[in-house]
Amino acid sequence: MDLSTSSSSSDDEFIFMLFKEERKRKRRYWVHPILEEREVHGDFRRLIKELKLYHDRFHRYFRVSVSQFESLLKLVAPSLCKSRTNFRKPINPEQRLAVCLRFLGTGDSYRTIASSLSLGISTVARVVAETCDAIWSCLKDEYMPVPTEDVWRSIAKRFQERWSLPNCLGVIDGKRIAVQSPGNSATFLYDYKGTFSVVLLTLTDADYRFLVVDVGSCGSSSDVGIFTNSALGKALQDGAFNFPAPAELPGAPELGKVNHVIVANETFPLKPYLLRPYPGRQLLPEMKVFNCRLSRARQVSENCFSNLSQRFRFFQRRLQVSPAVADSAVKAACILCNYVSPSEQNIQDLQEDDGSGCVVIEPLRQMGGYRASHEAQSVRNTYKKYFNSPAGQVDWQYEHVSNGLGGD
Repeated sequence: MDLSTSSSSSDDEFIFMLFKEERKRKRRYWVHPILEEREVHGDFRRLIKELKLYHDRFHRYFRVSVSQFESLLKLVAPSLCKSRTNFRKPINPEQRLAVCLRFLGTGDSYRTIASSLSLGISTVARVVAETCDAIWSCLKDEYMPVPTEDVWRSIAKRFQERWSLPNCLGVIDGKRIAVQSPGNSATFLYDYKGTFSVVLLTLTDADYRFLVVDVGSCGSSSDVGIFTNSALGKALQDGAFNFPAPAELPGAPELGKVNHVIVANETFPLKPYLLRPYPGRQLLPEMKVFNCRLSRARQVSENCFSNLSQRFRFFQRRLQVSPAVADSAVKAACILCNYVSPSEQNIQDLQEDDGSGCVVIEPLRQMGGYRASHEAQSVRNTYKKYFNSPAGQVDWQYEHVSNGLGGD
């Protein structure tokens, strides 16, 4: 036995115990007097109640309307109620929701929000994490349910009506979201740009709603691996979403039945269920038309991310939270965008410049190192023929291609 090692270990434990006792003796308050006065002096009582009288200011402060706030509170309140103890009065659900929405809406540090609302910093951190989880848990079944086959057909119909793209079930896109360096300088989040990030993959419908969100992939993963190993990528590969059976394209029975597909950009691989643009610059005119039509439909996902970052400004700052909380906050923001219908988004009212710096939502890089199957190439070529046929062409496509607009 190495006695010197045993003696050193005992000394370390003794010093640690002395340090803990010293900290206990130095603690002057169980709850700081300033925090005890939050019912009178905190922003929640002094300001937020008044904001409800001025709906436009309330909307700017919380990024939701008064009616949306009240409705959301009714949904999440049962999950946010805490039992009262002999030591302190619990923070009520309304204030917990206010703290969380303020964090999501501004990206302010826990310290700033704590000072404003007369709360402890650790309290704010716990409230944000718990409320984000509650928002996701309470809203996901109603505002982001797993689509049924009938819902998929309805989505395809909307893409045909709104974006002139038949048999389309959604647009997939991915973004890297910058986060602070986690403890112990973990490298699993360290990405190719030299920053720490988590990856958000989304599938959106024709009306700017998120159908599926997948967040949590590590920034250090290769971009090919991010999609392949994600829950969304695996579900698509395994056919877990119960897509409708192949169907004829409108007015073109001669092309036969074609797969229902998801539109993607050049970041993603070409699959029988995943359409991406033709690569390269020296393309044939019909290929440019195909790329132009896909580019127009992909505006759905770009607009969704734009709305997301404008409404919830924490996306425009490097997230000063743990990776687990970052995942919860991102999911809560996405489900809240569905909860706030596009017609009520009022994004223009939320676009003030607060000097917060550059947007920290970055696109994924172009993937490489794979070969598309013959079936996947055949599906893409069929859509190319359709877009260039009398049945599938639209008036503006050739003008856009000739002007160099909308293509990849």
